Amino acid sequence: MNTSTTSRTASRDGIETLSTPAHASRYTRTAMILHWLIAVLIIVNVVLGLSADALPDDWVRPVIDVHKSIGITVLGLALLRLLWRVSHRPPPLPREFPSWERMAAHVAHFLLYFVMIALPLSGWMHDSAWKAAATHPMHLFGVIPFPRIGFIMNLDPAVKEPLHDRFGALHTYLGYALYALLAMHIGGALKHELFDRHSVIKRMVP
Repeated sequence: MNTSTTSRTASRDGIETLSTPAHASRYTRTAMILHWLIAVLIIVNVVLGLSADALPDDWVRPVIDVHKSIGITVLGLALLRLLWRVSHRPPPLPREFPSWERMAAHVAHFLLYFVMIALPLSGWMHDSAWKAAATHPMHLFGVIPFPRIGFIMNLDPAVKEPLHDRFGALHTYLGYALYALLAMHIGGALKHELFDRHSVIKRMVP
């Protein structure tokens, strides 16, 4: 038996059992980097989005442009993270978790991925339906030219204006959904860490 990947531990009743390989108890380093980078960008974007209305008028447009750039970046990183997860099996949840918590964790992860993709996509659609989009080119972080969604931007103004409002409302509702999912995600992790004593945070740190 290869002792570099498995080790023997004594169970409570004295029977020797095989423990889970140490490397399988954590996410891959790439998954960790993507997870924390996306988390930081989302938090920054939430702060920018919520504070924009309270800023001086000459600050609003630059802050909104940064908000758009971060949103597009999160969209790309979330798609990359999803592809990585599909091709790299995540570590299993602790066996002590009841079945309903396992199911809830899987559903929450699915919804988080959905919202992380749908939220910036709805913002992109909202911006593409802006009546002044054609005359105000978008640049990623003020440097890299980034296109609007052409078929939306080129719609007839009579069609595009109500779409702009609807996409904006959708973006707002998805934002509320993100707040709720983040609260549950963080709350669940803290519950397992502080009360259940079965840490899941350790799976996502080096």
